[in-house]
Amino acid sequence: MIEPLEHISTPTRRLSDYVAGALARPLPAAVIEKARHHVLDTFAAMVSGTTLHPGGIAISYVEALGGADEASVVGTRLRTSTINAALANGMLAHADETDDSHAPSRTHPGCAVIPAALAIAERTHASGEQFLRAVVLGYDVCARVNHALGADALAAAARSTHSFGGVFGAGAAAGAFLALDAVKVRHLLSYCAQQASGVACNVRDSEHIEKAFDFGGMPARNGVAAATMVGHGFTGVDDVFSGERNFLGAFSASPDPAQLAEALGERFDILGTNIKKWSVGSPAQAALDALSCLMETTPFAASTVAAIRVHLPARSARAVDNAPMPDINVQHLVALLLTDRGLTFQSVHDRARMHDPAVVGIRRLVELVPSEELMQAQPPRQAIVEVTLRDRRTLVHRTRAVRGTADNPMTRAEVEAKALDLMSGVLGAIRAQELVEAVRTIEYNRDIGELCRYWQPAS
Repeated sequence: MIEPLEHISTPTRRLSDYVAGALARPLPAAVIEKARHHVLDTFAAMVSGTTLHPGGIAISYVEALGGADEASVVGTRLRTSTINAALANGMLAHADETDDSHAPSRTHPGCAVIPAALAIAERTHASGEQFLRAVVLGYDVCARVNHALGADALAAAARSTHSFGGVFGAGAAAGAFLALDAVKVRHLLSYCAQQASGVACNVRDSEHIEKAFDFGGMPARNGVAAATMVGHGFTGVDDVFSGERNFLGAFSASPDPAQLAEALGERFDILGTNIKKWSVGSPAQAALDALSCLMETTPFAASTVAAIRVHLPARSARAVDNAPMPDINVQHLVALLLTDRGLTFQSVHDRARMHDPAVVGIRRLVELVPSEELMQAQPPRQAIVEVTLRDRRTLVHRTRAVRGTADNPMTRAEVEAKALDLMSGVLGAIRAQELVEAVRTIEYNRDIGELCRYWQPAS
């Protein structure tokens, strides 16, 4: 027998009511525009992910599983079940480090929320407007669950914060399409809690396959599973966030349940979510911004460089210091930017360039300096780049607000240019441009599944 609402905690009641009514709730114009940017950025990450090893193995895996013809795998002509599509698209979206991130909650919401929302939206023939509302909801829930747990403490305990918040965001976004009432939403949240998992050792995965699964594929799949199970009639715990043996108490020494529903409908976390200008790991973004600024303001040739010092926050420096993958190796990326006078998706993923004599020659001049002072700086993840030229001049630039972050957001034109760079090699320039244009007015689409033709390769 279902308990009456007075036995449900206030934060859980407010959150479940909000999720249940999400598809009927209009969004502010600024939120709609930002949501379009994140949808396009994530679609582009999925498409480009088909060219990378984690994406390829995800596609072949779900193809081998088979499954009902319910949803598409982006960047391919493959169709499969909603759960399998969410898994594959989640891994495609985080097949490398080009997807979005929400720093305050320590999550990558797009690679979990958007694949989950897309899978169920295709199955239910939801409209583009409903899709955007579900995506925005997913970002809000993803962030708030981690805030309630305490994201920093969760990370310090070696939990994968991206997986924890991601599964709740994915579950909420997927469940929004299934007309679940508030009681069923609470059961969905309980099934998300049972599937929330992940250990931060995934950062040691040199091939990025387990990391793609943990950040994107697993939370997207598990969120869709939670939504569809409850939609099918599964019942569960009425309030997983409070009472005896609750989720928050299990994973946090000092949880803050009020954060679950804090400013719902007033603070939209998608507005504070970062889109990466460069298709590389987050810790390298500020360094590339700084070097790019120096190259624009004081032009100099790579041959005139005597030394380069890159100051990064100590934690960030550890993540990118001579990393084995080219797109997260800051010394390599700095050298590549100087050599090529620019970066593309193809160039930053070209492992052969790590042995290019011209790039290696510059890379030997790059010194990475871990900084405790930058660890405390706000906004976070700042960088200082010092370039010493052979004529003994020293050029210095400090990036305080990284391009693409909430403090320095990218324009629509910049987001679209990045997306075209990621997608054109897979879809062709014409089809990639068509997808970009379709997302500009996605909320007017009657059936989100109609976009499928744009994200399939031409042949």
